[in-house]
Amino acid sequence: MTPIRHNQSDADTVLDAARDCVLAVGVRRTTLTDVARRAGVSRMTLYRRWPDVRTLVGDLMTREWIEIAVGAMPDTVPGAPTRERIVDGLVGGVEAFRAHPLFHKILDVDPELLLPYLLDRRGTSQDALLGLISAGLAEGHADGSVRRVHTDLQARSLLLVVQSFAMSLRTMTDEDDPALTDAAFLDELRTLLERTLAP
Repeated sequence: MTPIRHNQSDADTVLDAARDCVLAVGVRRTTLTDVARRAGVSRMTLYRRWPDVRTLVGDLMTREWIEIAVGAMPDTVPGAPTRERIVDGLVGGVEAFRAHPLFHKILDVDPELLLPYLLDRRGTSQDALLGLISAGLAEGHADGSVRRVHTDLQARSLLLVVQSFAMSLRTMTDEDDPALTDAAFLDELRTLLERTLAP
């Protein structure tokens, strides 16, 4: 096997292979050997950049979650209030995150991977999400559509809210009650966000 150079497209090849492995067997049963074979690279190439599967999966989650967040954010519409864009992006992001097959696999098979980022520390993807949210809030403060408050406090509070909806929503839905569906909770999330951001 030919070692890969450390550029982004090569990293994406490895991350794609890791995603395929995790979707097939879960994180605990994925090995760097499996990923290397699927990516068409040597194990030593992987070990130089990722010392273990958890580090590799951490980078994979960061890539996937950021892609979801960026993809969920609507394009800027001239003259439209930034608040609407922020709310649409956050609600759309929660919906897309919950539908993502990697999230489902980890939640169903290896949920302990998510616990450190919920209980102990922020991860790289959370910091990147805070950056995206903060940028939107700054625009909203500037156009007057978002309530002015300390930007970091506001961004972190919003992330706590959307994180709880993304991670825990299935514990609150009730298939037998049409008022307690996923869609109903996402509508409620939209209302919560709209009201907390309105000046």
